[in-house]
Amino acid sequence: MSSLLDADPLLLLRTVLGVAVMVLAVMVILRAAGVSLGAQPVLAIGRAIGQLAIASLVLSGVLSVPWTAVLVLVLMVSTASATSGGRLRPMPGGRAAAATGILVGGAAAILAVFALGLVELSARHAIAIGGIVIGNAMTASTLAGRSFRSQAQLRAGEVEAWWALGATSPVAFAEMARAAVRDAMVPNMDQTRSTGVVTLPGAFIGALFGGASPLEAARFQIIVLAAIMLGQGVAAVVVTRRLSRMRVLPAEPTG
Repeated sequence: MSSLLDADPLLLLRTVLGVAVMVLAVMVILRAAGVSLGAQPVLAIGRAIGQLAIASLVLSGVLSVPWTAVLVLVLMVSTASATSGGRLRPMPGGRAAAATGILVGGAAAILAVFALGLVELSARHAIAIGGIVIGNAMTASTLAGRSFRSQAQLRAGEVEAWWALGATSPVAFAEMARAAVRDAMVPNMDQTRSTGVVTLPGAFIGALFGGASPLEAARFQIIVLAAIMLGQGVAAVVVTRRLSRMRVLPAEPTG
């Protein structure tokens, strides 16, 4: 496996400068639109660069010792849970809901892919599928949780009315939970519908670059899309079910 030291220095320099220009463009455009994110775009891309560099070094060792893939998956779930949990922190049980949703959703999708024999079980495939599925389960958990909070705040009177009638919290929040799951699923549904026409997803392009035929690349992409859908659906349902146990209305969002 090639390392950063093997790369063309001019290509690396051009990459750094090109990325810097795009990030700067994002900051300028957002500021012109009156949206202030401070240095967040720079920090985000800087963190991504550092993490990918570390991941490249770690995965070089993981792929040569297959059982360590489990440790990588655990790290992925832990990091995703911390990220999504931070977004849902204002709600009672928000962190636990995010962690549970990501774990259950990610596990369901990964196990389905290998149990159905859609992809050969190997450390390489487990990490590839796991990284995609867990990342998308994290997104669905965050979207579902934030939508649930917004719905509950907008319909606070309805929730309180249910409580006054003696209904349990899951009953009082039921419609809000269903709406939140729908909201969380919409972005992936739109991307899935447009795949091959509007977008060529990363798994498809990656498989092509890896030497797979267009047909095999398409097969792998369909598997990934279905796994993402399963992982996100399970994660969103688990998150909203957990949040529906709240006995108080969620606090106002702070970010």
